Amino acid sequence: MGQPEVPVNPYRIGEAAALLGVSADTMRRWVDAGKVAAVRDEHGHRIIPGADLAAFARELARPEIAEAEGRPSSARNRFPGIITDVVLGDVAAQVEVQAGPFRVVSLISRESAEELNLVPGAPATAVIKSTNVMIERR
Repeated sequence: MGQPEVPVNPYRIGEAAALLGVSADTMRRWVDAGKVAAVRDEHGHRIIPGADLAAFARELARPEIAEAEGRPSSARNRFPGIITDVVLGDVAAQVEVQAGPFRVVSLISRESAEELNLVPGAPATAVIKSTNVMIERR
């Protein structure tokens, strides 16, 4: 018997967990539960093929999750997190949200920030819908 075939763009458990913004333990539980496929490499480490991880990530981000929570929207990019900073100007407000490993900064009207009572420590979801999204490959 030969060695197992290593998939294209393989991710170790910790790498996959970091990409999805969860702990390695959570990623292991998902693999153990069969929610995402993993194979063993020549050293016995579990690795997740990139295509399988991408499919699983798409499943996690299903738009019907937001709709089930009573928030129907055409925006599909939702980053739940916590407000870390709010800077109120005369007309606009700069709101910073830490969403897992991501820092999202938004400029909104001061009136909206005040009406929503956006203050550091409050839970919030950054909802992003854009016509221009740039991608950098690492």
